[in-house]
Amino acid sequence: MSLTTKTLGRGRRVAAGSLIAVAALTLTACQDGTGAASRPSSAAASDTSQEAGSGAKPSGSTTGGAQQSAGGERPSANSASAGSTAKGNVPGTTQSHASAMTASDRCTAANMSLRLGASDIGAGNIRYPLVFTNKGKKACTLRGFPGVSLIQRDGSPVGKPATREGGPGGAVRLQPGQSAHAVLHTVNEGVSDTPCWSRSQIVFVYPPGSKESMTTGSRGLRVCGGRFDVTAVQAGSLG
Repeated sequence: MSLTTKTLGRGRRVAAGSLIAVAALTLTACQDGTGAASRPSSAAASDTSQEAGSGAKPSGSTTGGAQQSAGGERPSANSASAGSTAKGNVPGTTQSHASAMTASDRCTAANMSLRLGASDIGAGNIRYPLVFTNKGKKACTLRGFPGVSLIQRDGSPVGKPATREGGPGGAVRLQPGQSAHAVLHTVNEGVSDTPCWSRSQIVFVYPPGSKESMTTGSRGLRVCGGRFDVTAVQAGSLG
Protein backbone atom coordinates (compact mmCIF):
# COMPACT_ATOMS: atom_id res chain seq x y z
CA MET A 1 0.00 0.00 0.00
CA SER A 2 1.32 3.38 -0.88
CA LEU A 3 1.89 6.24 1.53
CA THR A 4 -0.87 8.27 -0.04
CA THR A 5 -3.43 5.53 0.52
CA LYS A 6 -2.45 5.16 4.23
CA THR A 7 -2.71 8.87 4.75
CA LEU A 8 -6.18 9.00 3.23
CA GLY A 9 -7.35 6.07 5.39
CA ARG A 10 -6.07 7.73 8.57
CA GLY A 11 -7.79 10.98 7.59
CA ARG A 12 -11.11 9.23 7.10
CA ARG A 13 -10.84 7.59 10.53
CA VAL A 14 -10.03 10.91 12.21
CA ALA A 15 -12.95 12.58 10.42
CA ALA A 16 -15.26 9.76 11.39
CA GLY A 17 -14.08 9.97 14.98
CA SER A 18 -14.64 13.70 14.99
CA LEU A 19 -18.18 13.26 13.67
CA ILE A 20 -18.95 10.65 16.36
CA ALA A 21 -17.58 12.96 19.03
CA VAL A 22 -19.64 15.88 17.76
CA ALA A 23 -22.75 13.70 17.62
CA ALA A 24 -22.12 12.49 21.16
CA LEU A 25 -21.67 16.04 22.44
CA THR A 26 -24.83 17.15 20.66
CA LEU A 27 -26.82 14.27 22.15
CA THR A 28 -25.49 15.04 25.60
CA ALA A 29 -26.36 18.70 25.23
CA CYS A 30 -29.87 17.82 24.09
CA GLN A 31 -30.33 15.46 27.03
CA ASP A 32 -29.03 18.05 29.47
CA GLY A 33 -31.35 20.69 27.98
CA THR A 34 -34.38 18.44 28.28
CA GLY A 35 -33.55 17.57 31.86
CA ALA A 36 -33.07 21.19 32.80
CA ALA A 37 -36.34 22.16 31.19
CA SER A 38 -38.20 19.33 32.88
CA ARG A 39 -36.83 20.07 36.36
CA PRO A 40 -38.30 23.60 36.60
CA SER A 41 -41.61 22.16 35.39
CA SER A 42 -41.51 19.61 38.22
CA ALA A 43 -40.54 22.32 40.66
CA ALA A 44 -43.33 24.52 39.38
CA ALA A 45 -45.79 21.65 39.76
CA SER A 46 -44.53 21.07 43.27
CA ASP A 47 -44.84 24.77 44.07
CA THR A 48 -48.33 24.81 42.60
CA SER A 49 -49.29 21.86 44.78
CA GLN A 50 -47.86 23.59 47.81
CA GLU A 51 -49.67 26.78 46.90
CA ALA A 52 -52.87 24.78 46.46
CA GLY A 53 -52.23 23.22 49.84
CA SER A 54 -51.48 26.61 51.30
CA GLY A 55 -54.66 27.91 49.67
CA ALA A 56 -56.64 25.12 51.34
CA LYS A 57 -55.27 26.11 54.73
CA PRO A 58 -56.51 29.72 54.57
CA SER A 59 -59.80 28.34 53.34
CA GLY A 60 -59.90 26.10 56.40
CA SER A 61 -58.88 29.05 58.57
CA THR A 62 -61.64 31.12 57.04
CA THR A 63 -64.13 28.36 57.78
CA GLY A 64 -62.81 28.14 61.29
CA GLY A 65 -63.12 31.92 61.54
CA ALA A 66 -66.67 31.73 60.27
CA GLN A 67 -67.44 29.10 62.88
CA GLN A 68 -65.88 31.22 65.56
CA SER A 69 -67.78 34.23 64.27
CA ALA A 70 -71.02 32.27 64.30
CA GLY A 71 -70.15 30.99 67.73
CA GLY A 72 -69.46 34.55 68.77
CA GLU A 73 -72.76 35.72 67.34
CA ARG A 74 -74.81 33.13 69.19
CA PRO A 75 -74.10 34.51 72.69
CA SER A 76 -74.56 37.99 71.27
CA ALA A 77 -77.92 37.00 69.78
CA ASN A 78 -78.91 35.30 73.00
CA SER A 79 -77.87 38.34 74.98
CA ALA A 80 -79.85 40.57 72.65
CA SER A 81 -82.85 38.31 72.99
CA ALA A 82 -82.49 38.25 76.72
CA GLY A 83 -82.00 42.01 76.73
CA SER A 84 -84.97 42.55 74.44
CA THR A 85 -87.12 40.20 76.47
CA ALA A 86 -86.10 41.88 79.69
CA LYS A 87 -86.72 45.33 78.24
CA GLY A 88 -89.98 44.18 76.73
CA ASN A 89 -91.09 42.45 79.92
CA VAL A 90 -90.37 45.29 82.30
CA PRO A 91 -92.67 47.85 80.63
CA GLY A 92 -95.20 45.06 79.93
CA THR A 93 -95.16 44.05 83.59
CA THR A 94 -95.39 47.66 84.71
CA GLN A 95 -98.25 48.38 82.34
CA SER A 96 -99.97 45.13 83.32
CA HIS A 97 -99.55 45.95 86.99
CA ALA A 98 -100.88 49.47 86.41
CA SER A 99 -103.81 48.08 84.43
CA ALA A 100 -104.50 45.52 87.16
CA MET A 101 -104.43 48.28 89.80
CA THR A 102 -106.73 50.42 87.65
CA ALA A 103 -109.08 47.48 87.12
CA SER A 104 -109.16 46.70 90.84
CA ASP A 105 -109.84 50.37 91.62
CA ARG A 106 -112.49 50.84 88.92
CA CYS A 107 -116.17 50.90 89.82
CA THR A 108 -117.81 47.85 88.29
CA ALA A 109 -121.36 46.88 87.48
CA ALA A 110 -121.28 44.45 90.39
CA ASN A 111 -120.62 47.15 92.99
CA MET A 112 -122.88 49.93 91.64
CA SER A 113 -126.55 50.65 91.19
CA LEU A 114 -127.98 52.54 88.22
CA ARG A 115 -130.97 54.79 87.70
CA LEU A 116 -132.25 57.35 85.21
CA GLY A 117 -133.09 60.69 86.77
CA ALA A 118 -135.93 63.06 85.90
CA SER A 119 -135.83 64.83 82.55
CA ASP A 120 -134.68 68.42 82.21
CA ILE A 121 -136.44 70.10 79.29
CA GLY A 122 -135.50 73.48 77.90
CA ALA A 123 -134.87 75.32 74.63
CA GLY A 124 -135.90 72.32 72.57
CA ASN A 125 -133.49 69.98 74.38
CA ILE A 126 -134.20 67.12 76.74
CA ARG A 127 -131.58 65.85 79.18
CA TYR A 128 -131.62 62.93 81.59
CA PRO A 129 -129.02 62.25 84.29
CA LEU A 130 -127.83 58.65 84.24
CA VAL A 131 -126.77 58.08 87.84
CA PHE A 132 -124.18 55.55 89.07
CA THR A 133 -124.02 54.96 92.85
CA ASN A 134 -121.28 53.07 94.66
CA LYS A 135 -123.03 50.42 96.71
CA GLY A 136 -119.81 48.62 97.61
CA LYS A 137 -117.84 48.67 100.85
CA LYS A 138 -114.80 50.50 99.51
CA ALA A 139 -114.07 53.51 97.35
CA CYS A 140 -113.81 53.11 93.58
CA THR A 141 -113.24 55.31 90.54
CA LEU A 142 -115.17 56.10 87.37
CA ARG A 143 -113.69 57.88 84.39
CA GLY A 144 -114.80 58.39 80.80
CA PHE A 145 -117.92 57.63 78.81
CA PRO A 146 -120.46 54.90 79.49
CA GLY A 147 -121.84 52.89 76.58
CA VAL A 148 -125.58 53.50 76.34
CA SER A 149 -128.35 51.96 74.23
CA LEU A 150 -132.14 51.92 74.42
CA ILE A 151 -134.01 48.63 74.23
CA GLN A 152 -137.45 47.09 74.73
CA ARG A 153 -138.23 44.53 77.41
CA ASP A 154 -137.77 41.73 74.90
CA GLY A 155 -134.24 42.95 74.25
CA SER A 156 -134.91 44.39 70.81
CA PRO A 157 -132.93 47.59 70.16
CA VAL A 158 -134.49 51.01 69.76
CA GLY A 159 -132.55 53.24 67.39
CA LYS A 160 -128.76 53.41 67.67
CA PRO A 161 -126.32 53.60 70.61
CA ALA A 162 -125.65 57.06 72.04
CA THR A 163 -122.76 59.03 70.57
CA ARG A 164 -120.20 60.76 72.77
CA GLU A 165 -120.62 64.45 73.51
CA GLY A 166 -117.97 66.73 75.01
CA GLY A 167 -114.56 65.94 76.50
CA PRO A 168 -113.46 62.74 78.27
CA GLY A 169 -113.62 64.33 81.72
CA GLY A 170 -111.52 63.43 84.75
CA ALA A 171 -111.56 60.63 87.29
CA VAL A 172 -114.45 60.67 89.74
CA ARG A 173 -113.70 59.04 93.08
CA LEU A 174 -116.73 57.52 94.74
CA GLN A 175 -116.78 56.63 98.40
CA PRO A 176 -119.39 54.04 99.43
CA GLY A 177 -122.82 55.58 98.91
CA GLN A 178 -121.60 58.40 96.65
CA SER A 179 -122.80 58.95 93.07
CA ALA A 180 -121.62 60.15 89.69
CA HIS A 181 -123.67 60.83 86.58
CA ALA A 182 -123.51 61.10 82.81
CA VAL A 183 -126.08 63.11 80.86
CA LEU A 184 -128.23 61.66 78.08
CA HIS A 185 -129.36 64.23 75.54
CA THR A 186 -131.97 64.34 72.79
CA VAL A 187 -134.27 67.03 71.34
CA ASN A 188 -137.99 67.75 71.39
CA GLU A 189 -140.27 66.36 68.76
CA GLY A 190 -140.65 68.82 65.86
CA VAL A 191 -137.24 70.44 66.31
CA SER A 192 -136.00 68.42 63.36
CA ASP A 193 -137.64 66.79 60.37
CA THR A 194 -135.99 63.52 61.34
CA PRO A 195 -138.71 61.30 62.81
CA CYS A 196 -138.65 60.22 66.46
CA TRP A 197 -137.76 56.69 67.48
CA SER A 198 -140.21 54.41 69.25
CA ARG A 199 -140.51 54.89 72.99
CA SER A 200 -137.99 52.77 74.84
CA GLN A 201 -138.53 50.73 77.99
CA ILE A 202 -135.00 50.01 79.22
CA VAL A 203 -131.66 51.84 79.22
CA PHE A 204 -128.87 49.33 78.60
CA VAL A 205 -125.52 50.58 79.94
CA TYR A 206 -121.85 49.59 80.08
CA PRO A 207 -120.14 51.60 82.85
CA PRO A 208 -116.90 53.31 81.75
CA GLY A 209 -114.15 50.73 81.25
CA SER A 210 -116.44 47.79 82.02
CA LYS A 211 -117.47 44.79 79.95
CA GLU A 212 -120.37 44.01 82.27
CA SER A 213 -123.70 45.65 81.57
CA MET A 214 -126.33 47.29 83.76
CA THR A 215 -129.95 48.19 83.05
CA THR A 216 -132.54 50.58 84.40
CA GLY A 217 -136.02 51.76 83.40
CA SER A 218 -136.04 54.40 80.65
CA ARG A 219 -139.05 56.44 81.87
CA GLY A 220 -140.43 56.14 78.37
CA LEU A 221 -137.43 58.05 76.92
CA ARG A 222 -137.98 58.76 73.26
CA VAL A 223 -135.25 60.05 70.97
CA CYS A 224 -136.25 62.64 68.39
CA GLY A 225 -134.40 64.44 65.61
CA GLY A 226 -131.92 61.56 65.37
CA ARG A 227 -130.03 63.12 68.30
CA PHE A 228 -128.95 60.82 71.12
CA ASP A 229 -125.76 61.78 73.00
CA VAL A 230 -124.04 60.90 76.26
CA THR A 231 -121.43 62.86 78.22
CA ALA A 232 -118.52 61.54 80.28
CA VAL A 233 -119.23 60.88 83.96
CA GLN A 234 -119.19 63.77 86.43
CA ALA A 235 -119.41 63.93 90.20
CA GLY A 236 -122.85 64.14 91.85
CA SER A 237 -126.26 62.72 91.08
CA LEU A 238 -128.10 65.70 89.50
CA GLY A 239 -131.49 64.69 90.88
